[in-house]
Amino acid sequence: MTIQSSTSLRAVTSYDASLKPGFIDPVFDAQAVFRASLLATAYPGRVVSLDRSFTAPRPFSPATAALCLTLMDFETPTWLDHQTSCAEAAQWLGFHCGLAVAEGPMAARFAIVTDPLTMPRLFEFHPGNVEYPDRSTTLIIQVPSLTEGPPTAWTGPGIKTSATVGIGDLPFWFWSDWDLNGELYPRGIDVLFTNGNALMGLPRTITVEA
Repeated sequence: MTIQSSTSLRAVTSYDASLKPGFIDPVFDAQAVFRASLLATAYPGRVVSLDRSFTAPRPFSPATAALCLTLMDFETPTWLDHQTSCAEAAQWLGFHCGLAVAEGPMAARFAIVTDPLTMPRLFEFHPGNVEYPDRSTTLIIQVPSLTEGPPTAWTGPGIKTSATVGIGDLPFWFWSDWDLNGELYPRGIDVLFTNGNALMGLPRTITVEA
């Protein structure tokens, strides 16, 4: 992936002493969250609860904040949606992660979405390339529910037959864009949905019928 431009939050932000703390035990806690993210990716459609809990900065849920602390640092250009970039979370990310902020979705290795209804279309994020399909964007999308949205049927690796999943408050175009994302395989974006202290994986290999 070609990184267009990025700016370190650590370099441009003056920090408030009231910033919320991160992990109590950074190494042990990050390992636990990483294992949970692998489990969620290996078994798409399964709600995976984190056994780490702390007070997250606005507008993050604990699961969103935990994934950021685990997956992101100054070498991972990350796109922030408007709600995140204008909130307490932006300073928090700069302080705890030294986060490099990507100027646009196509330049991002990760994207944080806390307001799904205003998020960019999926094809605006980087799908990777043939030589390095793993260099695509991974989206972390915070939603109001992992179970109470419109029912969808998921099939693919990690799902025995099919899974009925109800992600809440996604844009009307999301699943049609997901169909197009599947056509790019082995390229394509991956998604981690978060809600409260739980997460759910949606890798590019999964087919969804809405």
